[in-house]
Order: sequence, then structure tokens, then C-alpha cells
Amino acid sequence: MSYLKFLKSRNAIIIGIAVVAVIVVGILIYTDSNPNITLPSIFGTSSKQVAENAVKYINDNNLAQSTATLDSYSEESGLIKIKIKIGSSSFDSYITKDGKLLFPQVIDMKPAKPDNADTGSTETKSADIVKTDKPILDAFVVARCPYGLQMQRMMADAVKSSPTLADSLKVRYIGSVSGNTITSMHGDEEAQENLRQICIREEQSAKYWDYVACQMKTGDTKGCESSVGVNSTKLASCISDPSKGVAYAKVDFDMADKLNVSGSPTLILGDTQVSEFDFGGRTSDAVKSIVCAASTTQPSYCSTELNTADAATSFSETYSNPSASGTASSDAGCEAVQ
Repeated sequence: MSYLKFLKSRNAIIIGIAVVAVIVVGILIYTDSNPNITLPSIFGTSSKQVAENAVKYINDNNLAQSTATLDSYSEESGLIKIKIKIGSSSFDSYITKDGKLLFPQVIDMKPAKPDNADTGSTETKSADIVKTDKPILDAFVVARCPYGLQMQRMMADAVKSSPTLADSLKVRYIGSVSGNTITSMHGDEEAQENLRQICIREEQSAKYWDYVACQMKTGDTKGCESSVGVNSTKLASCISDPSKGVAYAKVDFDMADKLNVSGSPTLILGDTQVSEFDFGGRTSDAVKSIVCAASTTQPSYCSTELNTADAATSFSETYSNPSASGTASSDAGCEAVQ
């Protein structure tokens, strides 16, 4: 759902790809201050030696903040590709065969396939949507992704215009669980907001859309809890009790894993990915149109046109922001590290 997988956090366990950047800097500093040591002397000459010695060097110099292990290695495009596992995260990086250069991130320069090419995706077009009596459109997001906020803004506005749409729209969250702690692609602050929203959704559902519509303006979580009438005591209990909040979150995370969801936002209808751009873009009317396309009997709101303007990204006091660059022609999003 995004152009590139950018580094998002300094926490190596949460965002694995950032670890490799730390490793590169650490290697450069170490070799610069130890002129008798060179990268070729650290790494071997064979692919296996390069891979194994790279991981050993990372651990010996405490560059990963947690023990790194080698998952696999292979040769690809004239480089040695290594998959490193640190904690619960795995990620790919590349090394030149002589061990002199380490690449923490690469850009795939293969030409993009035309829109009508067979990509093997499970994404469905409007003509392929299976109709049901009670369709549910799930939107997978993370709470601090600018485009996740955009999707929530679209949905909240649609529910405000047509309240019965709330029965067919559900926001779910992307992340993982480590022990009794949830993690998210942009760090702990985002993970905690994901958990807060999940608890409100599950235990105070009547307040959910009002809460997200409020907090997406400036991120004022406490102020919004108070202004929309969230029971803060009940919310705190849900957040602190792993049998509630974390258990609710795990249902979302397991569903995202099962459906191969990694980008925020991703729309799932039934168990199939759909694109809002087939229905008008990042607009309130688009999410309504998806639900209507999947409805056996057309609800009354299907004959009403909702907001057709692109919703604003990130935090915004208003639904749309005409002065900002639009996203109607590109399904931009935040991508989880693989």
C-alpha cells in the first residue's frame, strides 16, 4: 500500500529494519577508530562466511541491542542476501560478496506492471464483489499512520452522515503481541493508542466513532475521552488487563496475519482485499459505495451521495485539506516491516 518501506523507529525490536542502519553506523565508527580492522577482515569470502561473520560481528559489538541470529542467506542480483532475526522481528539486508558494503534497505527497480496485469493479488474489483445480506467492511490501520487517520476520517464522516453505516464498518488494527505487550510499526505511543481505541471499540462501542473523530483532529486523547463521555475507569481496566485489551488486540492482529495485511490502511470485505480507489478514492462516499456494492438489499443510504472530497491525511481539524497535496491518484499508506 506504499511506495517504500521506510525506517520508522529507533527501537530495534519493534522496527527491525532500523537495526540495520544502526549496524552500518556502528561498523563504520568501529572500523574508522580501528584502522587495522577492515570489513574484508571481518567478513569471510564465501557467502556462508559473510553471513555468519556478519551476525557474529553484530553481536560481538552489541550493535543490535538484542541477540541477532541468522535466519538464511542466498545470492541475489550479485549480492549476498541475509535474513536476520532479532527478537520477534525478521528482516532482509544485503552485503557485497567481498564484505565491504552492507545495504540495510534496497529499492526494487523492476518496472511496475500495468493496471490490467495479473499480479496474483487477492484484491477484487467492484464487478467481482459477492453480495451478502449484512456485509462488513474491515479497515486495517495503525493509529498514527497519516493514511490510517485518513481512512478513519472517511469512515467516521460516513457514519456521521448515515449512522446505520456503523453496522457495516469496522476499524481493526495492525500489530503484534510480545508477552502481554502490544507493538506497532511506529513505536509504543502508537501501540498504546491502538490499544486504547480497541478497548473503546470493544467495551464502549457507542463512543468509538465520536472518540476517533475527536482525537484525529489533534491527537488529544485525554481531552477526547472526557468530551465524548468515555468511561475512563472502564477504559483503564481494559488497557491494564491482558485478558481484555491485549486479547482483543490479538484477534485483530491474527486476522491481519491470516489475510496478509501489512499496510495501513487496507480494506477487507469478507476475506478479500478491496480498493477504495475503484469506488472514488479516499472519500466517505467510497466506503459507502463499497458496502452498497456488497449488499443484497440496498439500504436507504445507498441512494444518498456522501462526501466525495478526499479526506485529509494525518491530524486535521477539518475533514479535507484542499491546500495539501492530494492522494486520490495513489493508494499511499504506511507499510509494516516484513
